Amino acid sequence: MRSRVKIILTLCLTIAICAAFSLAYAATKAPEGDLLIHSKDVFKEFKQGPVKFPHVKHKAIKCEDCHHDFKDGKNVWKEGQEVKKCAACHKLEAEGKVAKLEKAYHDNCVNCHKKAKADNKPTGPIACAKCHEKKEK
Repeated sequence: MRSRVKIILTLCLTIAICAAFSLAYAATKAPEGDLLIHSKDVFKEFKQGPVKFPHVKHKAIKCEDCHHDFKDGKNVWKEGQEVKKCAACHKLEAEGKVAKLEKAYHDNCVNCHKKAKADNKPTGPIACAKCHEKKEK
């Protein structure tokens, strides 16, 4: 009887450990499809529509080029760590050294595309309408 309880407990513990590792892996795995950048919780009114971000097309770029967590002026974010929403730090208006959300998006995306174009490398769009979908009513 005791050995049966031990087997059942061991099996339950093994399943729980496997589930925890699976959830942790899924939480850090890069998305396969497009992401919709919309920030409804931050912007009161939209000047432009949302942006569909093709994450897969950006595989050649180091994750740290976009994802960051600055401590003492240095990016300490490493691949596999939690990815926070940009709006977790970047707000409607700049706060000290933290750029406002709209500027953070544009500096990160548009400036990267402009640099790639200047270096004669394949790049994404620069014009507003090429990234932003039609504005929601």
